[in-house]
Order: sequence, then C-alpha cells, then structure tokens
Amino acid sequence: METITKCLNEWNATLEALGQGKQTILIRKYNTSVEKFLLYPTTSYANKDDYLNSFKKEDQSFAKKNALPKEDGSKKEVKYFATVEKVIEKPSSRVGAINKFHIWTNEHVKSYLGSVKAYVWVLRVYELKKPIMVDRTKGLLYANVSEEVPLEGKPVLHDPEFLKIINEL
Repeated sequence: METITKCLNEWNATLEALGQGKQTILIRKYNTSVEKFLLYPTTSYANKDDYLNSFKKEDQSFAKKNALPKEDGSKKEVKYFATVEKVIEKPSSRVGAINKFHIWTNEHVKSYLGSVKAYVWVLRVYELKKPIMVDRTKGLLYANVSEEVPLEGKPVLHDPEFLKIINEL
C-alpha cells in the first residue's frame, strides 16, 4: 500500500470545499512539480476579522462553519489527499472565467494574484479511508506530516462529474 508524508498547507474552509466537491481547483502564482499530497488544514486566516470577505456571499456560511479543523494540541485532522490532474495557465485578467469552480471572491483572487499569471491546479480529491490526527514540519506551501499516511480512499467526485468539470475548464 502506498503511503505519503508530503502535504499542502491550505485554508481549512478551502480544503472542505475540495473535500465536499464544492470546488476542484486551486489558483496559484506558480506551477507545481508535486503530483500528490495530503491536504493539511491551516487556520491563521481565520484569525482575521474580515476573513469571510474572501469568500463569495453564497459560500460565507460554509466558510464560517468550516474555518477551523479538528485539533488535538499541535495535531490537526487530515481527511483528504489530492492528485494534480492538470495545470492550466491563465492571464490574471482571465481568472473571472473560472469563477464558478471555486468559493473565493474575484476580488480575493485578483488581490492574491496581482498582475502575475495564474496557474490553475485541477485536483482530483480523495477522502481518506480513515482521517488521521498529525502535526507537520514548517513550510509555507508544502510540508511533511509526522508519520506515513496510507493513501487509501475514495474520490470525492465520481468519474463522470469530474470529467465534466475537466472538460468545462
């Protein structure tokens, strides 16, 4: 059985959107060579009074409900892993065209990107067979969790749903 320690640090609300099939993409300023990773929840954004303004109005209650992961001391619950199926480059001026594929506001995405080209990571997300409580090493984007995690799980979206999204992107 394949195991992994590599994780991607991301806002917990975004991870839950990925894990519940509300979104299948991440928008980044850079490409990635990492093909597979655990989705590790971060919470620092939730300490800002205005963090809900980063999310579309219709997704703010979802973001508020999912702002914080389950924690036990320094350990956080990891429930998902992802594979990068495709990376699409887009001029920052064209990211509005993919608005329906994520829960953030256009203003948040544009503020994050500035005038830098967008790399849209199309992720196939899997729910781990058994969530695990782990801590991680330091790292801004990627880090490693404290123990090997088995990559057993089922895709969040069935093949037809996922293929439809890929084709629309």
